[in-house]
Amino acid sequence: MKVLVTGASGLLGRTTAARLRDVGHEVRTFQRRPSGLDGAEDVLGSVTDPDAVDRAVRGVDAIVHLAAKVSLAGDAADFRRVNVDGTRTLLAAAARRGVTDVVHVSSPSVAHTGTAIVGDDAPPADPQHAHGEYARTKAQAELLALDADGALRVVAVRPHIVWGPGDEQLVARVAQRARAGRLPLLGHGAALIDTTYLDNAASALLAALHRLGDDDGAVRGRAYVVTNGEPRTVAEMLAGICAAVGAPPPTARVPGALARGAGAAVETAWARLPLRSTDGEPPMTRFLAEQLSTAHWFDQRRTRADLRWRPEVTIDEGLRRLAQWHAAQG
Repeated sequence: MKVLVTGASGLLGRTTAARLRDVGHEVRTFQRRPSGLDGAEDVLGSVTDPDAVDRAVRGVDAIVHLAAKVSLAGDAADFRRVNVDGTRTLLAAAARRGVTDVVHVSSPSVAHTGTAIVGDDAPPADPQHAHGEYARTKAQAELLALDADGALRVVAVRPHIVWGPGDEQLVARVAQRARAGRLPLLGHGAALIDTTYLDNAASALLAALHRLGDDDGAVRGRAYVVTNGEPRTVAEMLAGICAAVGAPPPTARVPGALARGAGAAVETAWARLPLRSTDGEPPMTRFLAEQLSTAHWFDQRRTRADLRWRPEVTIDEGLRRLAQWHAAQG
């Protein structure tokens, strides 16, 4: 197939596009700056630009849609413009141009309302109760995508906390904050959490795309959470990442309830005042405090059965690869 990957300048997008290329698909990428991927056709632009979107989707058979505004804080209108309106524009262009299949890349945060997740599958996206502008707008976008199943064949995939070599979203921030002494454990750090190694997230997206083409229609119009299926405690996961990148593990502790209250206050101040931080993100938000202090791990049985997919790389092997990559980077 000829497959369009939106957001391929990001780590998961570029990795997914490379995998599609390597298994024989013709790949076009669409993002605001060059993807840097050999063998792919780059179309530069934003999902907020209907003309650019139309150029990108023209002549493709399938789309893997990763482009999104991802941040802990920011202007609500910006999130809506990219995540909701951009997705709507892309889906409309896809239907108009005869695209067949769409893998919409979502997030488990679309159904997370702040309470512990213990062995859940993939509850419906809930824009009204999801926490934070990113989660709320991604929930709206997922609902738009799944509603488009009919004119298109659509599946939503929610990779959970993707990490790996070259990761600037999680690994780099953990390392930076750990080295600066700004990475406390919330409570005892004992909450069990799922994560997803980069290669596993990419292979799951390919599996979802290939399953859309099967006659049984089993995955159409449905959402799937993807993880490694190896829950670890927050303390163990952070310590593993810190060890891999040569940063000190977190030792300071902050009560979870205190962090959640402080996160809500910081979030409000961040929206109203010209505040700045070294990594461009607020030091704490309510959503981040919830992620670090409450359990969130998922039942993967339906995901693995329906997508006919299993993770390739264990967490321990992923941490070994991360350490090896960081050592090679000097």
